[in-house]
Amino acid sequence: MKFHYKLLTLATLLAGSQAHATDGYFAPGYGVKSQGAGGVGYALPQDTLTVATNPAGLAWIGDRIDIGATWFRPIRESEITGSPAPGFNGTYDANDQKNFIIPEFGYSKQVSPQLSLGVAVYGNGGMNANYDRAVPLLGSSPAKIDFVQVFVAPTIAWKITPTQSLGVTLNLAYQRFAAKGLENFANPSSQSPNDVTNKGFDQSYGAGLHVGWLGQFGDYVSLGASYQTKTYTSKFDKYKGLFAEQGSFDVPATFGAGIAVKATPALTIAGDVQRIQYSDVDSVGNSLANFFTGNQLGSNNGPGFGWKDVTVYKLGAIYAYDDKLTLRAGYNHSDQPIPNSETLFNILAPAVVQNHLTFGSTWKFENKSELSFSYLHAFENTVNGSGSIPGLFGGGEVNLKMRQDSVGVAYGWAL
Repeated sequence: MKFHYKLLTLATLLAGSQAHATDGYFAPGYGVKSQGAGGVGYALPQDTLTVATNPAGLAWIGDRIDIGATWFRPIRESEITGSPAPGFNGTYDANDQKNFIIPEFGYSKQVSPQLSLGVAVYGNGGMNANYDRAVPLLGSSPAKIDFVQVFVAPTIAWKITPTQSLGVTLNLAYQRFAAKGLENFANPSSQSPNDVTNKGFDQSYGAGLHVGWLGQFGDYVSLGASYQTKTYTSKFDKYKGLFAEQGSFDVPATFGAGIAVKATPALTIAGDVQRIQYSDVDSVGNSLANFFTGNQLGSNNGPGFGWKDVTVYKLGAIYAYDDKLTLRAGYNHSDQPIPNSETLFNILAPAVVQNHLTFGSTWKFENKSELSFSYLHAFENTVNGSGSIPGLFGGGEVNLKMRQDSVGVAYGWAL
């Protein structure tokens, strides 16, 4: 009972946090160890948070608990240029809140040599902005979007042979959303103008599946792959006039594969490729141009953020300096999800960074516990609008800019 209470408490803490992920709104890596190595994990399970990347990795973890947190500091801004409307042009700072803490938790139990059970609690985010003043193009009060996505992921994994494993996770999702300062999108842009902005927090729940495979080939090579279905969630009723399909906001499907090679007894090199299908979720992938074909905000084919599917490339190196100290480094590159023509709506979600450099380390103690650190820098990137403000909204362009740093710390121990 105590364990379940602690798990519920951690999930509540996560729900009260805002996550600023950087591969769109997916995290570049799950777990502090993965984050320090560019986010790799399909073929390289390092702790219990492996289930967020590849559930099959749980079969190689043993009895273990991991507790951690990551401090995120995203710096983002929007610029409006070329608008004929008085007072519209200028730079708008979206950093009224700059610092965010994202907890994580994982538990694993090896029931038999072949069977392992576990659970992970982790978060996504990145569709957040908090402006210190009104953006006149959007509304009359300071614009803000607050979006949190939390997963509780019970997992079962089998070693079907001594070198091959399969895993299945039930992704239980919790989402929380609030928007302010979007008064200009209410009437006549929305089919439900009273459910667009300034409605406080709304909540959403859902579920999906995540399946994975991991195999070891000889003493030096591991391969892994996983597929996570779309997570179908309940609708944000308070914002049924903002999001397509009367407030729908499902979690997009994602899939990927990876390889890990033990180059020397101390050095492992790993690489992952991941595909995130943002365009398959209407509220994320639909274009703002849908409005000009007769589809109001909140309708079945209503406008969204116009995000494209992205491919993410991850490369990590893990070096065992000695029996106590392990060092990590990595690089992560994502396609740009936001087209130049879709920057207007993405004033609310300027997740435009693409290149990330990471470092990490783990120190092992005598009592079978360990302390891990990670650092990530997302290099500043700008997406300049092209035809981004339609004539109906006065014309001109919206340019988006963002950079980010994060520091993670986690404590784990064998049971």
